[in-house]
Amino acid sequence: QVQLVESGGGLVQPGGSLKLSCAASGFTFSSYVVSWYRQAPGKERELVAQIIRSSGRAIYADSMKGRCTISRDNAKSTVYLQMNALKPEDTAVYYCKIMDYWGQGTQVIVSS
Repeated sequence: QVQLVESGGGLVQPGGSLKLSCAASGFTFSSYVVSWYRQAPGKERELVAQIIRSSGRAIYADSMKGRCTISRDNAKSTVYLQMNALKPEDTAVYYCKIMDYWGQGTQVIVSS
């Protein structure tokens, strides 16, 4: 069955960096668009970044443009989200999404 497992979250100081990973299994990873979403306490889940199948073309939320990079390794069935210059408002649970499947999420806390 389809399984998505995120990792890489944690506590980081403002201005710091984190690299999130999402390992996928149970389907042909390279055939699908992959997205990262986040949900902060009391807020709706929002799209952070999305990467197209093989071309590597990506889109980003305005709030993250210039501060994050989404990438994928089709050989490893893994998508990454490199986040830099993190701000307290980036604190959220980050989820990867493929088709209608979601991972369990990984918590990112940006705080001094």
